[in-house]
Amino acid sequence: MAKIVVLTGAGISAESGIKTFRDAGGLWEGYKIEDVATPEAWERQPGVVLEFYNERRRQLLDVNPNLAHLSLKQLEDYHDVTIITQNVDDLHERAGSKHVIHLHGELLKVRSTSDEHLVYEWKKDLFIGDMCATGSQLRPHIVWFGEMVPMLEKAIDEVIQAEIVIIIGSSMQVYPAAGLVSYAPRGAVVFYIDPKPQINHEMRMRHGLEIIEKSAVEGVPQLVRRISGLQL
Repeated sequence: MAKIVVLTGAGISAESGIKTFRDAGGLWEGYKIEDVATPEAWERQPGVVLEFYNERRRQLLDVNPNLAHLSLKQLEDYHDVTIITQNVDDLHERAGSKHVIHLHGELLKVRSTSDEHLVYEWKKDLFIGDMCATGSQLRPHIVWFGEMVPMLEKAIDEVIQAEIVIIIGSSMQVYPAAGLVSYAPRGAVVFYIDPKPQINHEMRMRHGLEIIEKSAVEGVPQLVRRISGLQL
């Protein structure tokens, strides 16, 4: 049983129908990122920010895990698997994966603006006036651009132990997530699955890097069968 760490990006969720802002010239469903995904945007126009995430939440509840998500769950039957995702959806969890670290937060959770440890499950729309238990406004439980990434240290601890690292559907251009592969042990094998792979500096420095130029739903099931010793 190998220790496997899987890094997933927007590409794996896109194949379930969740759009990504990088595919649309810097826009995300018609919004500029600086207008909906920064602390400054929240201070300036909280109602717009809330409606943006309400729309994303509604969309998420209308899609399902794809074959790539389901294949990663199957990988747990043979190996010790931790998924570190840049995605804010719950598709890994819905597919059955048990060890998921969300670097950028979770769309189906909200938190207090006065106490970041007051976090609530949330599947409905969020509005101005929705308060936490202590009377403060609730906000999306999302790591916005310019904010600290609280789960980063936990993610690094997992990568340091990895024997195999699998990168799926990530541009490998958004830091600090893109730098995680540099923490993998020297002897770890790294697979990068993406139809349009972009090799960053950390990846160029890796020996044993294998690039699989395929979509997530095509490449992930094939690699899972290969790693698990199953017949293709």
